[in-house]
Amino acid sequence: MKILLKNTRQLLRDNETEHCDILIEKGRISKIAADINEETDKLIDCKHHMVFPGFVDVHVHLREPGGEHKETIKTGTKAAARGGFTTICAMPNTNPVPDDTEALQALLDKINEDAYVRVLPYASITKNLKGEELTGISSLAEAGAFAFTDDGVGIQTADFMLRAMRAAAANGKPVVAHCEDNSLVYGGVVHNGKISERLRLPGISSLSESVQIARDVLLAEAAGCHYHVCHVSTKESVRIIRDAKQAGIHVTAEVTPHHLLLNEDAIQDDDANFKMNPPLRSTEDQEALLEGLMDGTIDLIATDHAPHAEAEKENGFLNAPFGIVGLETAFPLLYTYLVRTKKVTLEQLISWLTVKPATIFQLSYGVLQEGAIADLTIVDLNKNVCFDKQTFYSMGRNTPFHGWQVQGIPLVTIAEGKIVYRSSRETDCIHIN
Repeated sequence: MKILLKNTRQLLRDNETEHCDILIEKGRISKIAADINEETDKLIDCKHHMVFPGFVDVHVHLREPGGEHKETIKTGTKAAARGGFTTICAMPNTNPVPDDTEALQALLDKINEDAYVRVLPYASITKNLKGEELTGISSLAEAGAFAFTDDGVGIQTADFMLRAMRAAAANGKPVVAHCEDNSLVYGGVVHNGKISERLRLPGISSLSESVQIARDVLLAEAAGCHYHVCHVSTKESVRIIRDAKQAGIHVTAEVTPHHLLLNEDAIQDDDANFKMNPPLRSTEDQEALLEGLMDGTIDLIATDHAPHAEAEKENGFLNAPFGIVGLETAFPLLYTYLVRTKKVTLEQLISWLTVKPATIFQLSYGVLQEGAIADLTIVDLNKNVCFDKQTFYSMGRNTPFHGWQVQGIPLVTIAEGKIVYRSSRETDCIHIN
């Protein structure tokens, strides 16, 4: 299909923008110019809205197979498209776990059948995520695993992590870690701080995260492995990662929108929509995360999209599962509360959502240039909306951001030259012929 985007604005260096047209042919960007006039299958008048590379999220949970009452590949990728994401990387905490080539191939077949956007699946480090037996990392890498992780569960023994890192390094694959020392969790459900005291809930120590990161960066150095830290949440973790990078260790890290925008003070009562792992930490931790993102210690932003059934989240902090949804809220939240408040620039935000994850994980996406794969999102930076969780495309309604006012709304998402999302709001000023 041949698509022409007319009257777009693209972001240049130093936060400058310029008007342009973009021609898409055979799934790629064939031309970017001031004025393009060609016969096409579809013409999109972008009304001078911004066009960005499709966003890349290296940390999402799609739940299928085994958790279809929470989310499916179809609903999760539809939510991703609505949020402007064209590449997402699916964690392996499913049933069955993609811990052998047969399970991984079945997952790849289902993705090929149902996904609206590109899905790159992780394989697990250990069999059934139990930390007792390593998977066949070489065969899984050859079969198409994006990377290796036991996300949701920390690898508890150094021996297992070192062997996994060596095998992953031998196959040119990263090890991606949910860092949590179970011996320091103490059954916690919120951060161990003033909110845990006020609500009389068991707290999760910051040490449970930072201690395991400290162990793992040394193991990564010994193994020569690319080690990526999921959802960094503490100031101590930021310090360890910064020191490791200065020592030349190949470590990268991500932070979530919710850890950047919220801290434990946001929790007013026993509302499990604020329950996530790692938990919302202190104000000092939140400030350290933004500082780490700004100075390059933390490399990128990922949502950790974790949908659950509404009934599951109604059970309070002690009994509800960890996790919140994030694919449909990420960009508007970050644009509204970081860019528009002048804490970061639009150029920085787009880089953390596109160029950085693509570069770090050696993906050929996340760029807007001639010859590139046509993954694009068109965004109205000025439109105001109020988040209503009942309108989410995701099956998950578990968000602490319900009712928040935001700007920066994706209107159209194009993945590999196909329109995979267009806003149905009558007030959105964009026209497709």
